[in-house]
Amino acid sequence: MLEVKPRPIPGPARSGPEAGLSIGEAARRIGVSVHTLRYYERAGLVFTTVDRTASGRRRYQQQDLQWITVCTKLRATGMPIKTIRRYAQLVSAGRGTEQERLALMEAHRADVTAKLAAIQENLKLIDHKINVYRGRLAAGDADSYGTLAQNFRSSPNNGGKPGPPPRGSDSGW
Repeated sequence: MLEVKPRPIPGPARSGPEAGLSIGEAARRIGVSVHTLRYYERAGLVFTTVDRTASGRRRYQQQDLQWITVCTKLRATGMPIKTIRRYAQLVSAGRGTEQERLALMEAHRADVTAKLAAIQENLKLIDHKINVYRGRLAAGDADSYGTLAQNFRSSPNNGGKPGPPPRGSDSGW
């Protein structure tokens, strides 16, 4: 997942392609790699045309950085590139696309909410395991459980090899 660390552009507002940020500067400012910026452009995620100098070097303006930050946050929350591209197309098309943009965002929000709920359930298991280990350490019996393999019971169905622990047990793993 991409980690976004936006940083504001210091100094007075600048205009014109020569006044923007180089690709390296832009990447540092928004917390992504140069490769990611180039990829986002090639993939059609950047709906504006990034300015270029007379020699063809990219110059990113504040609006470009703000939009790419939106893209990285959508990507970090699991939105597929294809969907971000569609969103960029809708934004670029302007007025009259708000309903479709809203539907796209509501669908993505529902996906993110479902993922968060699953993560919360997983976190409950992690918290439970932490409490089990803390309890064992406090009781002084942490070493009495032995290795993971010793905690499994043998099963005649698998030739006496270690099998899963009995249901409901907290056998040290």
